[in-house]
Amino acid sequence: MSSRATRRVFTAKYKERILREADAAAKERGGVAALLRREGLYSSHLTAWRKEVRAALGAKKRGPKSKVTPEDRRIAELERKVERLTKRAEQAEAMVALQKKLAQILEAASDRNDEEKKP
Repeated sequence: MSSRATRRVFTAKYKERILREADAAAKERGGVAALLRREGLYSSHLTAWRKEVRAALGAKKRGPKSKVTPEDRRIAELERKVERLTKRAEQAEAMVALQKKLAQILEAASDRNDEEKKP
């Protein structure tokens, strides 16, 4: 004989009944606590079960609604991308200009060396 504890499994009907009773018991002081003691449950059971109900009903999150639409979010993302790419292009142009100047300087130095070598 094993004394190992087994996890309790609650049916959807049981959960629904307990949630209804908890809502009704909330009207009187200590009612929910008495219900939980009678049924051998924890308040976390009620919390989890209410969360399951909200998820099943597709309930939206609490709090103020976001004023940013998906289109606005996409526009902001694209603007950041354009800014990043513009900065990269400006850096690339600056590097090309620097390379041109360096090439001119090296060419001028090469020409001077050629002139100095000729007697």
